[in-house]
Amino acid sequence: MAIDRVACARDERVQLFALLWETTARLARDLDLTMEARGGLPLAWFEVMLRLEDAPDGHLRMSEVAEAIVHSTGGTTRLVDRMEEAGLVARQLCPSDRRAIHVALTDDGRERLEQSRAIHIGILDERIGQRLDTAQRDQLHQLLATLNEG
Repeated sequence: MAIDRVACARDERVQLFALLWETTARLARDLDLTMEARGGLPLAWFEVMLRLEDAPDGHLRMSEVAEAIVHSTGGTTRLVDRMEEAGLVARQLCPSDRRAIHVALTDDGRERLEQSRAIHIGILDERIGQRLDTAQRDQLHQLLATLNEG
């Protein structure tokens, strides 16, 4: 059965996905570039550090970091390597499983996260807060949460 490419491109689901993908890509690129230009962390580092800060015990296994940021384990390892070289995170042996490695924020990492958080929120206010009112932001939050379920 041949796929009608024109009909597929006009399908509202395909168009919705394209718009969602484009919006996410643009926002992520703008956040990354602007955060670094303003003295913050690269967006990927910031995301990892937020996840570590929110972790119940203050650390995550490498596989949990990869899962949290929706990244491959190999890519996450390289990312954490660079963050560790910058002194923002540290690897620790898991006391209950010698095969597992935990990643945790360093004191310097916590300080840089706080500095970058203010930059991040400022950019989000510029890119989202000034374009959507509170009701629209709430609605968008609910819709995205629904899409992320399961």
